[in-house]
Amino acid sequence: MTQNIRGTVDGAVSGGRAVHELVIRAERALLPEGWAAVEIGVSEGRIVAVAAAGARLAGERRIELAADEVLLPGLVDSHVHVNDPGRSEWEGFATATRAAAAGGVTTLIDMPLNCLPPTVDVDALETKRAVAAPAAHVDVGFWGGAIPGSTAQLAPLHEAGVFGFKCFLEHSGVDEFPHLEPEEMERDMAVLAERDSQMIVHAEDSRTLADAPTASGRRYRSFLESRPEEAEHVAIAAVIDAARRTGCRAHILHLSAAGALEQIAAARAEGVRLTVETCPHYLVLAAEEIADGATTHKCCPPVREGANRDALWQGLLDGTIDCVVSDHSPSTPELKEVDTGDFGTAWGGISSLQLGLPLLWTAARRRDIGLEQVVRWMSSGPAAVAGVSGKGSIVEGGDADFAVFAPEREWTVEAAELRHRHPLTAYQGWPVQGAVTRTILRGEEVDGARPRGRLVERS
Repeated sequence: MTQNIRGTVDGAVSGGRAVHELVIRAERALLPEGWAAVEIGVSEGRIVAVAAAGARLAGERRIELAADEVLLPGLVDSHVHVNDPGRSEWEGFATATRAAAAGGVTTLIDMPLNCLPPTVDVDALETKRAVAAPAAHVDVGFWGGAIPGSTAQLAPLHEAGVFGFKCFLEHSGVDEFPHLEPEEMERDMAVLAERDSQMIVHAEDSRTLADAPTASGRRYRSFLESRPEEAEHVAIAAVIDAARRTGCRAHILHLSAAGALEQIAAARAEGVRLTVETCPHYLVLAAEEIADGATTHKCCPPVREGANRDALWQGLLDGTIDCVVSDHSPSTPELKEVDTGDFGTAWGGISSLQLGLPLLWTAARRRDIGLEQVVRWMSSGPAAVAGVSGKGSIVEGGDADFAVFAPEREWTVEAAELRHRHPLTAYQGWPVQGAVTRTILRGEEVDGARPRGRLVERS
């Protein structure tokens, strides 16, 4: 059922048997080939043996899962705004990575904007690394940014190990990270194609948005009308055209508009190198259910109607959408306009880094979707899209990153108990099913006290 024991790899030998630093025993573990009862040997932070239950692997330490717990690969979240340095009052590496660990996320990739300076050159990347290194409780990697005038910085940033480059096709929300026009994006993609890097795109078309009504006041419908689905369709078409002409890998961030799935599927069928993500908020929320004044629910692109939500689920099931990531984009309560409820002026972002797995699992089981599929959308899926090696799967040679999960445990979301910086969430009071009971990073349990995270680079 599983891989053979590699008895002496990276382990001391006693009486002819390897003695691993850690042995984990689980009646249900999610391996690439499915669920299995296993014993896992860990040494020097890596998985060195995956064996059938009863193999009696020897270890200096042992973790035995409870009957109601399952062993999952550590989740990978490739879309997180940590906002540090420069706007650390919004979040920060210490708080964000604690929240990640509490949600079973062992690796996150940080976005290049909302921090100061934005990650658009190597000096800015090194500044960010210096801030993250002593504070991270999980492993952290970085995206670079592509803005007007930064073309000459793409190659140096690529060589410095960023996982790819993010651009916007409309205003980013912060003036120091301007958007690209489609022609500029294509020129940069030609540069990236030479290095087999990728462009990840916030795909809303600026001209379409400029022609839409302006959002103002407390009505959610006013905000929704200001970000029409057509803006995503037009921008995604531009990304597809640029990827087709340049051969560059392209990735559509936080897909909200399910109507774009058809053109995405057609482009992929003809060989365009295109991947797509969506987020928990688009899969569990619906516009009809968002109360006026609930600015905790504002994000860009917006949460759309329930029928659109159903179509996104279908896009996941048929493989058009590759993965589910948080787009954790926090801010202070003041910037979210929680007192006024004004959708026109509130910051657009939903804080959900800690909640992705229980939210998605709660919704998936109502649709008769198995936990194994949910976890792959949140582990090996984003790891493959971003190009994070050694993460997202329980395999020999991979990093010993795990989430221990109790899928039947029920609990209620309380904002004050979450680990990110501000007690603010769109899911306050939500009943959910499934709890992360411990997170293990390279064979060591993440306790939230001593930072154990490392900085990771594109392989």
